[in-house]
Amino acid sequence: MKHLPGARPGGARSHIPRMALMFIVALFSTLASAAIEPLQFADDGERRRFNALAAELRCLVCQNQSLADSDAPLAKDLRRELHELMRSGRSDEEIKTYLTDRYGEFVLYRPPFDGRTWWLWIAPGVLVVIALAAVALIVRQRRRLAGTDTRALEPKDDEEW
Repeated sequence: MKHLPGARPGGARSHIPRMALMFIVALFSTLASAAIEPLQFADDGERRRFNALAAELRCLVCQNQSLADSDAPLAKDLRRELHELMRSGRSDEEIKTYLTDRYGEFVLYRPPFDGRTWWLWIAPGVLVVIALAAVALIVRQRRRLAGTDTRALEPKDDEEW
């Protein structure tokens, strides 16, 4: 192999293949760790049902992630439990009831509208109305200020500053 003038053998060029190999290993190890454990489904309909249920359920240890999106060990256990409940012939409502009895309504992404959760459903609308009223008030105030007579603030020709 011919070396460039002034280049030393074992210089920066010999590190490129080693760095590329390290990058490839890091990439594949990251992809392998992100893989979700495979579950066996009888058909595509069962897989769609599982995915829909997992999207409606919340991971109990994650910050606002669904059971389908979480990689937490507890989420993996809950997905496995969900799969077993489906395989045992339970309906979607029976599965949700079982999980809420066991973990509370926090496990549901869409809690039911009742006396304890009404504020979860009403609060966003109330906040939007308050925000719109505040914007309307600010706009009205600015229009009123823009319409004031600025001639009274300007000095007259015979007045000095």
